[in-house]
Amino acid sequence: MAPLKTKQLISLICFLSAAACIALVYNIHRCNLLLELLKTQQQIACSQKTTIVNSTITALNGTRTFVIAAYYDNRSTNLVRIIGIVHHEETKDLYCWFQCRSKNSNVSIIKAHIDMHSDRFGFPYGTADILCPEPVDCDLKYVLIHWSREGDCEHIPMFEIRNRHPEALSANFTLCISTMFGNYSNVLQFVQSVEMYKVLGVQRVVIYKSDCSPLMERVLHHYLLEGIVEIVPWPIASHLKVSKRWHYDFVPADLGYYGQLTALNDCIYRNMYHSRYLLLVDIDEMIISLKSRDLKSMMAHLEDRGDNIAVFYFENVVFRFDVFDYTFNISAWGGVPGTNVLQHIYREPHREDRKSKGRKMIINPRKVIQTSVHNVLHVSGDIVSVPHNTGVLFHCRKQYQPNLTIDSLFKDTTVWKYSTTLIHRVTNVLKNL
Repeated sequence: MAPLKTKQLISLICFLSAAACIALVYNIHRCNLLLELLKTQQQIACSQKTTIVNSTITALNGTRTFVIAAYYDNRSTNLVRIIGIVHHEETKDLYCWFQCRSKNSNVSIIKAHIDMHSDRFGFPYGTADILCPEPVDCDLKYVLIHWSREGDCEHIPMFEIRNRHPEALSANFTLCISTMFGNYSNVLQFVQSVEMYKVLGVQRVVIYKSDCSPLMERVLHHYLLEGIVEIVPWPIASHLKVSKRWHYDFVPADLGYYGQLTALNDCIYRNMYHSRYLLLVDIDEMIISLKSRDLKSMMAHLEDRGDNIAVFYFENVVFRFDVFDYTFNISAWGGVPGTNVLQHIYREPHREDRKSKGRKMIINPRKVIQTSVHNVLHVSGDIVSVPHNTGVLFHCRKQYQPNLTIDSLFKDTTVWKYSTTLIHRVTNVLKNL
């Protein structure tokens, strides 16, 4: 054979090189497809290995993050909002793994945005919203929270996405109490508060419970059987060092006041489509109407102020528990531990400079995005401060203004207008115990 000419040789070399490159690119593409297929199969297998979390507080291994629950939220855009507790210096990213039932079980992995709530009161850990946009055309029921886009996730928790299919509201008023801790044993005041709220029109009471006394357990069991109380287990002290005070400077710890802020925010989303209004208060507080007999009448009056009201603030009125009136010294209550609110009718005077101190609220949960204890942090509606001649927060506690003498207090018998009904109801409950 005659030797190839130089140009022909160059052409042959170029052709072979191009063919080799095409083959290489094709093989690389096949490898990438194979890797993606293996990765997808791994993700699907991973999601199939996980189990749905039933506990209230779940630690994410390898992170400084705790997950409470996941909720669907489409108020501004379609997303999954996960209520959590996160260290403010957490450095690890989080990812939402969505298994889309409408996409042949494909897994969509989306990097989460961690939105720390602004009120942390100096504690290292605080409430956070872990936000993940929902994949398009993805029929979701569960979300898996991972600190990586890939890898072994056999032991990574998976959460049911709540509020996916809202039902008709089943209650007008739900009371959120957070939290019950410190071997809580103020039985008499608790029973008085629950019975008072029932008179006022509250239909559900949600309690985030860490611990309480044996007698208090019996009281809770009574109300569970009655159907008015829902207990949310709140074993926060098993996960973090918690403080009994609201600010880090008072009692340094990982998290303040037994995670009260997180519990309040979870209560909002847990009851968003169950109750028209939520009352966010402590155990020793009662929101009382002064011009109406019940909350429904009071709220109907307040709603006349506008159609877009999301929050109603009620001024904190301190009734001193160290100053007594013995008009209602009920013998049947004598052996029951706790405070008799009917005996504490002397209140401290109103002070404009303390109007926002200690106040609590009634909210429309479908319009509130984030809350603190005494004010909302993010809301999509209007806010009203309720005049103290319309409704107040009856707070039976130690002195709030330490320089006041007993002569400076006002006698206020507002709570007595419910005395006949309250005494009858409380006595019947205590007899059942």
